[in-house]
Amino acid sequence: MSLESEKERWEETKLKPTLKRFPERKASFHTSSGIPLPVVNLPTDPDPDYMEKLGFPGEYPFTRGVQPTMYRGRLWTMRQYAGYATAEESNRRYRYLLSQGQTGLSVAFDLPTQIGYDADDPIAAGEVGKVGVSISSLEDMAALFDGIPLDRVSTSMTINAPASILLAMYIAVAKRQGVEPHQLRGTIQNDILKEYIARGTYIFPPSPSMRLITDVFSFCQKEVPHWNTISISGYHIREAGSTAAQEVAFTLADGIAYVQAAIDAGLDVDGFADQLSFFFNAHNNFLEEVAKFRAARRMWARIMRERFKAQNPRSWMLRFHTQTAGSTLTAQQPENNIVRVTLQALAAVLGGTQSLHTNSMDEALWLPTEQAVRVALRTQQIIAHESGVADTIDPLAGSYTVEYLTDEIERCASEYIQKIDDMGGALAAIEQGYIQSEIQNAAYNYQQAVERGEEIVVGVNAFQVEEKLELERLKVDPAIEQAQRAKLAELRSRRDNARVQEILGHLDAAARSSENLMPVFITAVENDVTLGEICGVLRSVWGEYSPPTWL
Repeated sequence: MSLESEKERWEETKLKPTLKRFPERKASFHTSSGIPLPVVNLPTDPDPDYMEKLGFPGEYPFTRGVQPTMYRGRLWTMRQYAGYATAEESNRRYRYLLSQGQTGLSVAFDLPTQIGYDADDPIAAGEVGKVGVSISSLEDMAALFDGIPLDRVSTSMTINAPASILLAMYIAVAKRQGVEPHQLRGTIQNDILKEYIARGTYIFPPSPSMRLITDVFSFCQKEVPHWNTISISGYHIREAGSTAAQEVAFTLADGIAYVQAAIDAGLDVDGFADQLSFFFNAHNNFLEEVAKFRAARRMWARIMRERFKAQNPRSWMLRFHTQTAGSTLTAQQPENNIVRVTLQALAAVLGGTQSLHTNSMDEALWLPTEQAVRVALRTQQIIAHESGVADTIDPLAGSYTVEYLTDEIERCASEYIQKIDDMGGALAAIEQGYIQSEIQNAAYNYQQAVERGEEIVVGVNAFQVEEKLELERLKVDPAIEQAQRAKLAELRSRRDNARVQEILGHLDAAARSSENLMPVFITAVENDVTLGEICGVLRSVWGEYSPPTWL
């Protein structure tokens, strides 16, 4: 069948039905010179590999995007990552961002919350509210989303080891608002393997950690069908120093491990696969980053269809959120970070992201101020509404360089995945230190290149200036820690503590069985059992993860 015939088939079977449901944002699309922009461009010369390697938007292998109309129908979700101090203060920031045109929420939690400790635990001292919002109880979660209707926003929560407990809190808050679980939209990161690899906010050993993840898969498949049950994260792998090809390889290897764990737990691949999502970094090498996103989509489509025999085309789709690269931001000449973030965000859009966070120019120095956050959000809005790049699907397709880079990233990442398979899979490769070692070597090599002047970082190892920083600074009041302690003491004094002990006993028994823990967590948080108390029971049953001493 000729390429033109394939295009006609795609228009009839994919494009027209989509346009009936989701009309394009404009009556027509054209450049500033008035040049019309077709819905999709194709090579003028016959390309025998076109359908196998590229295809059409919204169709296997999804190289050109997961939706037939991409941003011509609906722009990506503009989801600024935010959270600090108390739930009340973070709520004010969320309301501000929504008022400025943000279209989705993204929650940052403080370190005690990320590793399952309440704000009044001795181990939390000095860290409460510092790098994210402090959430110890359902009351905190209710305050975080006060006045924000959860049936009208999409919420992403960057939380991993205790992700299932925070999801239980979110569901409980929604129920208080009269919103049913099936109405909720959003994502929990819930990606523990990358914590073992690159980030370190793990709690439990791998086996029970994977059980928590598959419990979420199973529960949400039935009860919260529009929720992304995991955001398989390459972002932190890249922040730790990996290359673009390593980011794709190690992220997809983790994805393979999660899919296999769910199948081993008795779940049908087509029952849970369309609730999987991914999270990638947008780094500085512009064309490589565009190619990276396209290669990842194509690889995942083939993995799901050929390796796991998924039958539903939705199971083949790699849908992803992108965040610009925090590790590239500099404390020197921080205004330059606006340019870096713009290029990175543009790469993510040209690569077909489904949602995007743009970092603020001051994040190398401190938590971002409202002004810096507004500039970061405006960067997305200018790309969306003024640049014209959202008016064409996969506009860099057919570029000799972009297609070459897409193929090369796929080749390099596939070689890595084969090595990981030969070791017994992602978890075995992590336990052997292979993935960590590869990332460390890449990070070391890059830093050496910077120090030798082979890689230029503007304002750091070249083009330096004497400067006095005059940016506004956001400070977290240390008094919030005492306030959080007082709130918890008051909560514990008025709740039904006999009921709390009964629930904790049930949780202990459930953790020792194969019972799905999500309903137990929901009951617990609705009865004011705290995050630290729940994690304390799980620690007593499962223990804590300790990485091999030689890593």
